[in-house]
Amino acid sequence: MPAGHKKSKKIINNVGQIVLRIAMTQINSRVGDFNYNANKIKDQLKRASKMGVDVVIFPELAVTGYPPEDLLLKESFLKQGQRVLEKIIPHSKGLTAVIGFAEKKGKGIYNSAALLSDGKHIGSGRKMLLPNYGVFDEKRYFLEGDMPARFLLKNVTLGITICEDIWEESGPGKVLCEKGAVDLLLNISSSPFHKGKGYIRKKMIQQRAQSYSSYIAYVNLVGGQDELVFDGQSMIVAPDGKILDQGNSFIEEMVVSDLFITPKLKKKLSPKTKIRSFRVPAALSKWKNYPPLTTPVYLKKQEVEDVFSALVLGTRDYIYKNGFSKVVLGLSGGIDSALTAAIATKALGQQNVIGVLMPSPYSSEGSIRDSLHLAKNLGIKTLRLPIEKAMKAYDKILGKIFSGTTSGLAEENLQARIRGNLLMALSNKKGWMVLTTGNKSEISVGYCTLYGDMAGGFAVIKDVPKVWVYKISRWLNNEQEIIPKSIIIKEPSAELRPGQKDTDSLPPYDLLDPILLKYIEKDKSSDEIKISGLSSADIKRVAKLVDASEHKRRQGPPGVKITPKAFGKDRRFPITIRRGDN
Repeated sequence: MPAGHKKSKKIINNVGQIVLRIAMTQINSRVGDFNYNANKIKDQLKRASKMGVDVVIFPELAVTGYPPEDLLLKESFLKQGQRVLEKIIPHSKGLTAVIGFAEKKGKGIYNSAALLSDGKHIGSGRKMLLPNYGVFDEKRYFLEGDMPARFLLKNVTLGITICEDIWEESGPGKVLCEKGAVDLLLNISSSPFHKGKGYIRKKMIQQRAQSYSSYIAYVNLVGGQDELVFDGQSMIVAPDGKILDQGNSFIEEMVVSDLFITPKLKKKLSPKTKIRSFRVPAALSKWKNYPPLTTPVYLKKQEVEDVFSALVLGTRDYIYKNGFSKVVLGLSGGIDSALTAAIATKALGQQNVIGVLMPSPYSSEGSIRDSLHLAKNLGIKTLRLPIEKAMKAYDKILGKIFSGTTSGLAEENLQARIRGNLLMALSNKKGWMVLTTGNKSEISVGYCTLYGDMAGGFAVIKDVPKVWVYKISRWLNNEQEIIPKSIIIKEPSAELRPGQKDTDSLPPYDLLDPILLKYIEKDKSSDEIKISGLSSADIKRVAKLVDASEHKRRQGPPGVKITPKAFGKDRRFPITIRRGDN
């Protein structure tokens, strides 16, 4: 029976079903901002209480924010988290709550779920499977839990798992559901977004519900933290794999459902099976009248919309959580700066975005016109700072040293660095954060300038391949023109010399991006990669460019993770390495 659609007045109906009202609160915690997190949790507990909720679950490490990283190595941080949790406990009066926190026990630290019930801390469940791949390095900080936990409420047995615990089919979830040991499996998560992750996660939870023959209530974090973005999409899944209720992506909300559960016949477990069991206060197992629920509205998004939403949320949270309110970026008339400006405007509002035109003698009138057209469409303020005089000043300073050489890369990069200096000067003087505008394709092969176009505080689209830059831009224009058509159709160019085109240095992006996908995200060697229209020599050259650009990427600003393998924690290559086979 679908949750959230049947009004209930009795705990037990005529067919032996027990009504359990459960709330999943996908909140946006802030790492290290304990008071903020505590107040948000308290507010949600109060709201859940008014709605007659029996059990409310919060995301993994909701008290500390996720991921706290090396803050966990500070004793003062752990003690503060414990003090804050103790202040939250009394607010669980009249209901049961499961809240993620960092638990210090002896010399060890656990990624734990606090079980609060009727104003008391009944016990804790500890994460047993610690991810240590990709962006995760939890074994650096946490000890593994020794056994799964469950608790009894209204004759319904609920199991507690934490994020990775449910991703492995043979993990703690299976132990808890063995022989009907639990009727409802809870999973509190902080599962970061990447393109396609939502579908993968949903299918996994559906499969687990079917495999375990159990209801599953899954809650996920929302918000941006450095390079990571968390997309919510909390859900309740029935034992047959049907999704009963689902939270939306990239927004904070409480998803409340009524579950009508027939408790399983509990069979005797093996003596080797160890489960930590808790019982909530008897007062919470009494009959109650439930206020009526409104039907939840889930808005399904296409993949390109999810990616755009992730970029917007990641940008907004990075700017605001780091104490900034306004941003500045260079507008070149190209598609990368146009998309970055559009994302920033959506994230922060037009009044908080400043675009700077910095034309050189090589800038086309079309690029200037396109930049102004874009700014008008977005409603953002622009500044114009021509760089020709600065270029001549550098030519004069370096004239003797550069005498007898051919003008080339050094002179081109000086233009990018002049622009970077101007943007950073505005940042220092005005308190605006500089947004860089390079995409993943360019950053992959080093088609970017250190201390030039890479200079800034946040790289919005650093993990967005060029082909996807075009895809998102076209999608943005579906209802009305945001990015001028002339920007989308023009051939990409850095405009650092007369007649320059990106294809002078690189293969066309529709051929380059498949190489980068296989080489970077799939870890294929250049010999294994075959791309129609490109020779093996072309592919090897691209691979060498990727390898030789690691030092640049290490010095660039963070940006929103969009692909399954972004530069940074996902892909950790040494800068200094013997260049052999790719």
